[in-house]
Amino acid sequence: MTIGVIMLAGGCASRFGADKRLTPLADGRPLILAAIDKVRRAGLPLLVCLGSDDYDTEQLLAVEGVRCCRCRDSARGMGATLANGIATIQAAWSGVLVGLADMPLIRPETYLLISNSLGPGTIAAPSCNKKRGHPVGFDRSYFPELLALSGDRGARGILDANPGAVLDLEVDDPGVLIDVDVPADLRALDNLL
Repeated sequence: MTIGVIMLAGGCASRFGADKRLTPLADGRPLILAAIDKVRRAGLPLLVCLGSDDYDTEQLLAVEGVRCCRCRDSARGMGATLANGIATIQAAWSGVLVGLADMPLIRPETYLLISNSLGPGTIAAPSCNKKRGHPVGFDRSYFPELLALSGDRGARGILDANPGAVLDLEVDDPGVLIDVDVPADLRALDNLL
């Protein structure tokens, strides 16, 4: 049973004011590579979903040996980007964890816990201090609903529509809640790396 991670990285980062994915962290690595490193350390397959014209980021990831796809509908939003990613992996994977490129502090063991918790008909979501975070895992039975996403709404509606299927996994990993939206978030992140 192959369960992998789709990392969403196709947004325009309008609140950040620049391409935050390539912004270097305190250790010199671009933000996106720090997030990718955690997935790699978990040993899970990875597909990074980029914007339709993200040629520079695609080249950077190719040098690093990271599989990626440029999503033709990325300008329509996160839901459309996720649907493009699901279309790319649906025949090969039995489950997917949906991660975000601006969340580089999630521990590898958290990715593994979510992956190992997926079973038929389940959705697995981490929580820290009773607050739900990312990545969220979906069994392949939810692929049709994920493929139907469009616009800027992500998969939250699928969780809301299937509360009995959601496994809330309490983790001691504040990284599941920490993302980078504005430059001040990046400076705070540097203190946590």
